[in-house]
Amino acid sequence: MFSHSAVKTEEPVSEGIVALLEPFIDTIVICTMTALVIIFTGFHDNPDSLKGVDLTSQAFASVFSWFPNLLIVAIFLFAFSSMISWSYYGLKAFNYLFAGKIIKNRKITTNIYYVIFLLFVVVGSSSSLEAVMDFSDMMVLAMAFPNILGLIFLSTEVKKDMKKYFSKIKSGEIKKFEK
Repeated sequence: MFSHSAVKTEEPVSEGIVALLEPFIDTIVICTMTALVIIFTGFHDNPDSLKGVDLTSQAFASVFSWFPNLLIVAIFLFAFSSMISWSYYGLKAFNYLFAGKIIKNRKITTNIYYVIFLLFVVVGSSSSLEAVMDFSDMMVLAMAFPNILGLIFLSTEVKKDMKKYFSKIKSGEIKKFEK
């Protein structure tokens, strides 16, 4: 993501390795723990046809009565931090595409982006969840295509950089972190 591309590092491969940990922790660890709670509490049968957060909340509430309140806080923090991070990613991309090329003043492009982003926040918060999720899924899919092409075209460069990085670790030029 853009957040990793903004990092100043001597070894970009190490930042790539750090970037690989995020989806592992989120998808494998957190989602697996949530699924296990839903299964072990018996809510996987889902007699009330609950979905998403409602199902998770009910499953955890069957063990910890206070958990739905904690889940509300977690959902708010997740939504708010997602808005901030995606705003940053979008701003960087918008300025890359338009600042200095179409519009000469970066401050003007930044303000234009802020207005567009805030309009989408209003539209998104007044639309149905299904419509927002469908739209965001399609936008992420649209971003995936150029990224996949970039991966294909740059795969030999990445492989070369990785071999160089791991040989530096092996030679001791880059020190491994030890406790």
